[in-house]
Amino acid sequence: MSYSEEMLSSVEDGLLGDIDARAGLAGTNKMEILLFNLGSEEKFGINVFKVKEVSQAGKITRTPNMPHGVDGIVSLRGHVMPVLNLATLMGIAPSIPYQTMMVAEYNMHVLGFLVESVDRIIRVDWEKVRPADGMLSDKGALITAITELPDGTLVSLLDVEQILSNAFGEAIVGNVEPIESGHELCVFFADDSMVARRKIAEVLDKMGVKHIQANSGREAWDRLKTMADAAQSAGTPLHDQIQVILTDAEMPEMDGYVLTQNIKADHRFDGIPVVMHSSLSSDANRAMGRRVGVDYYVSKFDSIVLSTTLRPLLI
Repeated sequence: MSYSEEMLSSVEDGLLGDIDARAGLAGTNKMEILLFNLGSEEKFGINVFKVKEVSQAGKITRTPNMPHGVDGIVSLRGHVMPVLNLATLMGIAPSIPYQTMMVAEYNMHVLGFLVESVDRIIRVDWEKVRPADGMLSDKGALITAITELPDGTLVSLLDVEQILSNAFGEAIVGNVEPIESGHELCVFFADDSMVARRKIAEVLDKMGVKHIQANSGREAWDRLKTMADAAQSAGTPLHDQIQVILTDAEMPEMDGYVLTQNIKADHRFDGIPVVMHSSLSSDANRAMGRRVGVDYYVSKFDSIVLSTTLRPLLI
């Protein structure tokens, strides 16, 4: 067995590990990251919960009119999926025929990401993950956060939503009917992806609902506490200002699970439902949400499903 094969086997053992133990991370503000390389000096990472397996790509079939960075399609045990070359999409190198493929489930779709090699699985504290917004990097738009390994190596966490948007285009917000209400309605939402924030805002605008947004769980909690303090001082229910809180699961500094725990532990938020809106669509992730008190779980990104979920909570 070659070194590469040994590494693949080790990573596969980690991916196939105890799902209950991994789900137990909910509320601990920790996550597991699969580290990988794209042929540059940089180290990249992706949430383990997004990765179903790591394998050799095998024969990739090119099809007409493929978007930039999509090398073709591949059949893996009878399942046909698109294969994206991350080095090409990140602008690191031309389309090198890498054969190591991370098979990911994302927004209820399965697809393959070609990489030079995978490294290992690590566990990190979200508090040590910093947003990448404003960083001087030509790939900054495709990186959602940065964390640092004990040896000082920086790891760039991919904004997969932005990568998929660049490759396939943004999701189209369908015909969302406005809500007829005699008073102002407001949704507070938190998401670290610029694409997701833009799409959520578009849905809420079509619904005629005011919105307040935050770029991370930490920012969301700080702003929510400030609003709760102000409402308490004024002697008014916070529910008069915010009717629903919508949160992503994965966010720098504080994830959506800890944010939900904090909200549910503070009685000033009683009566305000928490909806988790995440690209992590597996049953295990839904169970993690329920464990910390999430009221509703919506997979990204379907504008009709999102609006249908929110509508009865706002009327």
